[in-house]
Amino acid sequence: MPPTAPDHPLTCLVTGATGYIGGRLVPQLLAAGHRVRVMTRSPEKLRDHPWAGDVEVARADAGDAEAVAAACAGVDVVYYLVHALGSGPEFEETDRRTAAVMATAVREAGVGRLVYLGGLEPENEELSPHLRSRAEVAEILLGSGVPTAVLRAAVVLGSGSASFEMLRYLTERLPVMVTPRWVHSRIQPIAVRDVLRYLVGCATLPPEVHRCFDIGGPDVMNYAEMMQRYAAVAGLPRRRIVPVPLFSPSLSSHWVGLITPVPAGIARPLVESLRNTVVCREHDIARYVPDPPEGLLGFDDAVRLAIQRIADSAVTTRWASASVPGAPSDPLPTDPDWAGGSLYVDDRTLSSTAEPADLWRVVEGIGGERGWYSFPLAWRVRGWLDRAVGGVGLRRGRRDADRLYVGDALDFWRVEEREEGHLLRLRAEMRLPGLAWLEFHVEHATGGSTLRQRATFAPRGLFGHLYWWGIAVFHGFVFGGMLRNLVRAAEQPAQTRS
Repeated sequence: MPPTAPDHPLTCLVTGATGYIGGRLVPQLLAAGHRVRVMTRSPEKLRDHPWAGDVEVARADAGDAEAVAAACAGVDVVYYLVHALGSGPEFEETDRRTAAVMATAVREAGVGRLVYLGGLEPENEELSPHLRSRAEVAEILLGSGVPTAVLRAAVVLGSGSASFEMLRYLTERLPVMVTPRWVHSRIQPIAVRDVLRYLVGCATLPPEVHRCFDIGGPDVMNYAEMMQRYAAVAGLPRRRIVPVPLFSPSLSSHWVGLITPVPAGIARPLVESLRNTVVCREHDIARYVPDPPEGLLGFDDAVRLAIQRIADSAVTTRWASASVPGAPSDPLPTDPDWAGGSLYVDDRTLSSTAEPADLWRVVEGIGGERGWYSFPLAWRVRGWLDRAVGGVGLRRGRRDADRLYVGDALDFWRVEEREEGHLLRLRAEMRLPGLAWLEFHVEHATGGSTLRQRATFAPRGLFGHLYWWGIAVFHGFVFGGMLRNLVRAAEQPAQTRS
């Protein structure tokens, strides 16, 4: 039977709120009338979200038992959306440890309902490490002593999801594809809107419901069929697919990393999971969260909607919303608490006849399709080199063509700070022998504005120093050209800029 509405609004804790699903779940819970608390290591990354002022924020690392316990206090429902995907070979241990911390916290806090989004588990097959870890986390949470609902999904289809980005770029960029055997594994994908509908519905499940539910869309197909159907929806010619049995998961993940924006560290667990058959064995969730009258969203419609949202620059969250594992998290070296050490700075300022608002508009629109306003070949080569060593490269692009949020991924940078009309600070997430930042300051000036551009590098070891001096000769072309071209673009008439 469908869940009944509670007598009062529920207080829901959403973990992983800076991630792809968490960032979309929060506004859905608010729209359903629930109170929402979000748990995150970096509250500042949520500051620019439209719903930021409507939620309570708890700062906590998922592995910090004391902080997690404080976040769970007074909560009715906890959504556990934490995964260590792509964090390296130790990700299973990390998932195990953080799940145990949460299981203890919800039990001791007297939480009424725990909801977890995991992965579909095939029968009589050896699980990939990624699916094995999801299954283990589910068991830990089910053993918490708190009524728990585990939703098990395969590929989630939606603008910005890692799985969708893999599918999209593989299909769009490769009319002829040499592929591993996993392209013939059977998959039951599900649209992100249906995932969110199930998650919201789980908040009001009866307390006796304590189990796993398989969730999937109406279509079952293999990955090769998914690529062909994506091509048809996108208006592309039919793709030629040639399976090659010799591709190992490692080779496949590097291949995916070169072709798509998803780095090899994240692509590998996703690719390894595709070798498994991930098809629903039951649809019991419909007893509690009924299917919509028009039915679950099919593959073609889900792809069509995702493509449209990308075209409209309406992607609310992306897989890259979560920080890249291993990315630097140290404070900017110029902050007061900087402990010292070598620091290299390239600092440039240029006056402009443009109004500050016009200059800011150009600065905030940097990267992605617009590029970096200087020496495009050098930026592309740097992106290729980063991809070759397992970094994120330039292909992550932007979530929105014109506006940035704190925490947004921007090619191989991440937005660390943003002050409307004045400051944009980017932190490097490419592979570097040190830590790097790129800042833009827009100031009002007599007759127009000024743009200050500062690149900061804190080297790590001897190789860090050699790296800086090895590329110093290019700074005049790259940083000097960037500053001049940003100002020149801002001074052009608005119709020319667009």
